[in-house]
Amino acid sequence: MPSVVVVVPQPPLLVPELASGAASETAELRAAVREAAARMAAVTTDWVAVGADVERRTVEHAVGTFRGFGRDVRVSLAGDPGDPDPELPLPLLVAGWLRPDGVTIRGELVAADTPTADCLRLGRSLAAEGLLVVGDGAATHTEQAPGHLDERAEPFDAAVSKALEHADPAALAALDPGLAAELWAAGRAPWQVLAGAAEGRDWRGELLYSGAPYGVAYHVAVWTPA
Repeated sequence: MPSVVVVVPQPPLLVPELASGAASETAELRAAVREAAARMAAVTTDWVAVGADVERRTVEHAVGTFRGFGRDVRVSLAGDPGDPDPELPLPLLVAGWLRPDGVTIRGELVAADTPTADCLRLGRSLAAEGLLVVGDGAATHTEQAPGHLDERAEPFDAAVSKALEHADPAALAALDPGLAAELWAAGRAPWQVLAGAAEGRDWRGELLYSGAPYGVAYHVAVWTPA
């Protein structure tokens, strides 16, 4: 069971080199993400990063690049040199970008449509001191959002925000996978992996950021044992 849990979103605009004119608009989010990662690094250098991808797999010692998002910003999960994998999934690119020197990250990717029971089972099986959970909320908060406006997005992310603030694994486990898919919420499966990893212990939650600046919900939280 982890000693600390950090939840972050995965917008490429977190990376200043990719944000360009939007850098100031994402400054508060970026600061919250950096603070959360620093808190975890102060507790442990052994991280597992959980994110959603097309299939279930484990990734170790990978090097990646944000080239596909506009700039060749290179990151590593363990400080390894070498040529970057141009197809390293976005959650692990963000994890690598956040990784401080001396930290080693193992990536655990789950398919975005993984059933809740399988997410919980995976979470219970994870063994790491630090759990970094990467994923966005609903991408349907405005007409200009990637999934356009869906009125269900606001209550969905309000429930996620409340669950993260109060460190409530059961509330995360109760999220509806079908609704999350309709709302383009990439974080649903990773959050439910967190729910499995965190069950059976009392946690203290702190919500560092929750907002939808571009019509996509981003949440940043830190959980520590109560």
